[in-house]
Amino acid sequence: MFKEKLSLVPHLPGSYQMRNQDNVIIYVGKAKDLHRRLSSYFNRTQTGKTKKMVAEIADFTYIVANSELEAFVLELNLIKQYTPKYNVLLKDDKSYPYIEYIKKPYPRVKVSRYLNVRKKDNKKLFGPYPNAYAARRIVNLLNRVYPLKKCEGRKKELCLYYHIHECLGYCSKTLDQKALEEMEKEILSFLNGNDKVLVHRLEAKMQEYSASLNYEMALEMKKELEYIKIIMNKQKVELHDLVNRDVIGYYFDKGYISIQIFFLRNGKMVGGKSDIFPIVSEAVDDLDEYIMNFYSRHEIPKEILVLEDMNASLLESLLQVKFVVPTRGAKKKLLEMAVMNSKINLENELEMIKKDEYKTEQANKELQDVLGLSSLNRIDLFDNSNLFGNFSVSGMVVFKNGRPSKKDYRKFKIQVDKNDDYHTMKEVIYRRYYRMLIEKGEKPDLIIVDGGINQIHACQEVLEELHLNIKVCGLRKNEHHRTNDLILGDTEEVLNIDKTSNLFHYLTRMQDEVHRYTINYHRTIRSKGSIGSVLDHIEGIGEKRKKALIKKYGSVMKMKQASLEELQEILPEEVSKNLFTFLKDFQ
Repeated sequence: MFKEKLSLVPHLPGSYQMRNQDNVIIYVGKAKDLHRRLSSYFNRTQTGKTKKMVAEIADFTYIVANSELEAFVLELNLIKQYTPKYNVLLKDDKSYPYIEYIKKPYPRVKVSRYLNVRKKDNKKLFGPYPNAYAARRIVNLLNRVYPLKKCEGRKKELCLYYHIHECLGYCSKTLDQKALEEMEKEILSFLNGNDKVLVHRLEAKMQEYSASLNYEMALEMKKELEYIKIIMNKQKVELHDLVNRDVIGYYFDKGYISIQIFFLRNGKMVGGKSDIFPIVSEAVDDLDEYIMNFYSRHEIPKEILVLEDMNASLLESLLQVKFVVPTRGAKKKLLEMAVMNSKINLENELEMIKKDEYKTEQANKELQDVLGLSSLNRIDLFDNSNLFGNFSVSGMVVFKNGRPSKKDYRKFKIQVDKNDDYHTMKEVIYRRYYRMLIEKGEKPDLIIVDGGINQIHACQEVLEELHLNIKVCGLRKNEHHRTNDLILGDTEEVLNIDKTSNLFHYLTRMQDEVHRYTINYHRTIRSKGSIGSVLDHIEGIGEKRKKALIKKYGSVMKMKQASLEELQEILPEEVSKNLFTFLKDFQ
């Protein structure tokens, strides 16, 4: 059907864009030869995900580039701008934990997560640690073994930690700079891969506690020493050069590609990441896109080991890192192991992935048909949360093509802090879609609100004011707080959906996701408040009663453990009951 248009496409490098009947870009690709690549979509029999995409293509456009590198940059920019449904996207926005060393105003170590490590270049980060437990335990161990600062702020007098030799006296003007430099040198040496530094320190601590007959602490040090040795023994795969590098292997079969990335830090294997996704274009092109997507948000090591048939020089130019194709030795064995793992992952998980994709696609298509929509690529879901009208928040989650798109999730702290779902819904819908219009953002095909007719009406009123024509539905729970009814916004009809169907499970999954996201945000907002700010929300508690409660309990958690009778020793009966009820649900 594109025979004439294809005949005009030049044999030059560039980026091409596939569009559907609504002129929405559904795929962006790159090619050394635009004519050959575009013709391949329409002049041969397609299978799998490519076949599905081609069936949706109503038109295509292209931009000619001077080189393949320029075409790749153009492709990446367009993908970032349009986030097409068929392009390779990471399955989640998971960020790996790092151990961060902070030098000023005083030395500290902590576990940090950054969605974009590349924007944190000024920080001393060590990792990533795919095992978050290991990262936390190492940080706790470093705090116990070394005299790092244990308290917050600056004290007027040296505290107990200094007198028991667990702090160098950071609050003192006579801080021992030599001891500080020596400690910093040891910690950084350990974090850079010298495990022996910490082992010697632990052995010395253990002997010190044993000599002072403190056998309980000596036993704890022994357990920590055993843990460190176990971690060291697990590093069977390693290169003895203390270099940070990644190893990327892949395997493709039956229209799917499996990728395995190993992380080697300071020459030792610390974990990895694996992914499987359907091929839409050429396998190597989809792999290029995945790698650029991955390293746009994760640490770029000093060296990356890859297979010979990958576009190493192209990726090297863009990422400014050395790509190596090993031909023998330990590096070659590591690469072979990555390929073997990618093959095993694909063979073990392919059928499960296909079934999951089929169920998701079918459920999304069924919802589209039930609602009479011409397309259903994006669904925005909203939920509100408050406690006695306080700490009111809303959450929005987004599902694209049946799957959560976590980078599009949004949190809203409600400005009018009162227990009123109707006005809360109006506020959040207005704020979200007014901003969408201003920024010319992506419009959803469907909005689902968590609730019934009132929430639907609130949403529709705002959309009408903004002159937006978007389908609205409500998901209502039963008395057991489980998904029960789907309510159509335009007719207020309650649809009877089979509770065993894929569609019902799909709706339940979406409702559970938006509820989980909103509740977690609500808990974060509450937990960030001090005991004073929490008490501000309880009617009948003024400054005098607040001071009495703070003096007696000191923290929200201690106050939460108090009985109603204990609270009544300070507060009147009715105020005590309100506070007791509030604290019971506080997390």
